[in-house]
Amino acid sequence: MPRILISAGEASGEMYGAALLGALRKLSPAPIEAFGLGGEQMRAAGCDTVVDAKDVAVVGIAEVVTHLPRIYQEFHKLLREADRRKPDVAVLIDFPDFHFRLAKALHARGIPVVYYVSPQLWAWRRGRIKLVQRYVDKMLVIFPFEEQFYRDHGVQAEFTGHPLAELAVETEPRQQFAARYNLDPAKPWIAILPGSRRKEVQMILLTLLQAAKILGPRYEYLLPVASTLTADWMRQQLLTIRGAPRVTLTSDARQTLLQSRAGMVASGTATVEATVLGTPFVMVYRVAGLSWHVGRRLVKLSHFAMPNLIAGREIVRELVQQQFTPENVAGEVSRLVEDGERRNQVIHDLAEVRSHLQAGRSTESAAERAARAVLGLANCAH
Repeated sequence: MPRILISAGEASGEMYGAALLGALRKLSPAPIEAFGLGGEQMRAAGCDTVVDAKDVAVVGIAEVVTHLPRIYQEFHKLLREADRRKPDVAVLIDFPDFHFRLAKALHARGIPVVYYVSPQLWAWRRGRIKLVQRYVDKMLVIFPFEEQFYRDHGVQAEFTGHPLAELAVETEPRQQFAARYNLDPAKPWIAILPGSRRKEVQMILLTLLQAAKILGPRYEYLLPVASTLTADWMRQQLLTIRGAPRVTLTSDARQTLLQSRAGMVASGTATVEATVLGTPFVMVYRVAGLSWHVGRRLVKLSHFAMPNLIAGREIVRELVQQQFTPENVAGEVSRLVEDGERRNQVIHDLAEVRSHLQAGRSTESAAERAARAVLGLANCAH
C-alpha cells in the first residue's frame, strides 16, 4: 500500500491536491494511504489532514510573526506524523516558505520529495533554486517554460499541464444568466476582476471603475466576488466613485468570464482562467510605489501576464503601475469588445496558449500525469 504525505496550505493548492489524490487512487493498483496538511477539499478526497491548512495559512509579514509559535507547532506535528507513518513519498504543493523548510526536514529523513506547482523562482528570488537542488527529488510544473528552467539548473522536472487548462464550464443560457442578475442581454457585458485580497482590490478597483465611467452605460459591468471577500465589503468599495455605471456583483468568476465580451483582469490566477475560457482581456496591476521600486529590481521578467509569459510575447496588453490609467484600460477594452482585427488576434493567440497549457502529449489529465510521476517515485523508494 503506497503511503503518501501530501501537503497543501492554500485554497488553490488544495484544489490541485484533491485532484491529484483522485488520480492516485485511480491509477494505483493498491489502495492509497494519504495524510498531511490540508483542508475540506483534501479531506473530501480521502486525506487524513493531521494539520489543518487554516492553522498555517497566514498572509503578510506581521501576520506571520504573530502566528510563528503556532506555525512552528503545526510544522513539528506534521513531522512527528511523518516519523510515525514513514511515507514512501511526500508531495508538497506550492506554499514555498513553509514547504521549503518541510522539504529540508523530509530529505534529512530519507523521504523522497515531489514539489507540485512551482513557486515562481524564474521570476524572483532565484537564489532559492539551491533549496530545490538540495532537497527536492522532482519538480512537477504546470507551465511549459518551467520545465526547461529547472532542467537548466540540474533539477529533474516534468511539465504535467495546468489543471485549469482542463476546465469544463457549461455556459448558462444568456437569458437565464441575465434574469438572475437583472442584466440587459442586449448590451455587451464586461467582466471586472480586481483581485482576491482586500489590499489588492483597494489598489486596483478605483481605476477600473473610472475606466467603466469612460466606457459608459452602453455596457453592463459584472464583478464576481472572490471567495476570500464578501459582497458587503465589495459594495462599499463600489461607492468610491460618483457617476460610475452600475456594476453588478456575481458569485461565479468563471461563468462571468464565459458570459462576458471582454474583461479587465488583475494579474494572477484569473488571467489563466480567462485564457482557458477564451475571453479577451486586458491585464492590470498596481502595488505600492516602494514595493514596485524594490520588486522591479528583483523581478527578471519582460512580461507579467501569464499568457504572455507562456507565449513569449505580449498577446494581451499589460497595464502596470504608471501605464495603468483609466484611459488606457478603456481604450484597450473598446478594441477588445468591437469585432475587428485586435479582438480576433487576441482570441486566436489565447487559443494557442491554451493548447500549450494542455500539454497535448496524451489523453491523460494534468492530475493523472502528476500522479504517475508520484507513484513512480514511491515505487523507487521501496
